[in-house]
This record gives sequence, C-alpha cells and structure tokens, in this order.
Amino acid sequence: MSKKIYCIAMFKPKAGKQNELFKVLQALEPNTLREDGCIQYTVTRQIDNPFALGTGYPIAFQEIWADKESFEAHCQRKEISEFFQTHCVAETGLVEDSNVCVYSDEAEDSDAPVFA
Repeated sequence: MSKKIYCIAMFKPKAGKQNELFKVLQALEPNTLREDGCIQYTVTRQIDNPFALGTGYPIAFQEIWADKESFEAHCQRKEISEFFQTHCVAETGLVEDSNVCVYSDEAEDSDAPVFA
C-alpha cells in the first residue's frame, strides 16, 4: 500500500496582495525541501490557458510527502504554523481564504497488504 500523501494547499490573497503572498510562500520552499519525507513542495500560481478553464484560488502548493507522519511533522514546524497564524488567521495577514486538502493514491477499498 502506498504511504504517500498528496497535498494541495490553495490560497486566495487579499486584494492587491498576490505578488507579495507568492513571495512569502516561495520563501517556505528551501527549508521544507530539506525535511525528511518531502518529495515535492512547489508553490505555483494560476495562469490563463484555454484548455484549463476551471476556477480556483490563484496560488497553490503542490506537495508530495513520503507518508502521513512526514506531512504532519511538516504542518507542526514553527515556520509553517507561524505562516498560517500570521497570514491566514490574523486580520492583518495576506490571505483572504485558504483550502488545504490531502489525498491518497490508493483506492478506498484497496486490497493491498498493510505492513506495520
């Protein structure tokens, strides 16, 4: 059974704050990429394309973690929790709204063996 965790963390910046927020999020990449279990951690910004007309928040992290424990350790790091407190919770922050979701690449009814 795959233990990988896939995370999409999307951010809607406050008006006029998109570039500033993108730079703040880019600054989180170097330390995170050195974390145990981090496979991919890339902040991206939405671009116009006629083949992808969906809606979403304009900034998104694409994350892949080796396992649940690595992802949860990342979420508890001081730098990450301070980002959320400063920019997502505080009224003075750069983020109007955010949406963080995790996914698995295994079917819910997978019959793959589980190893402890």
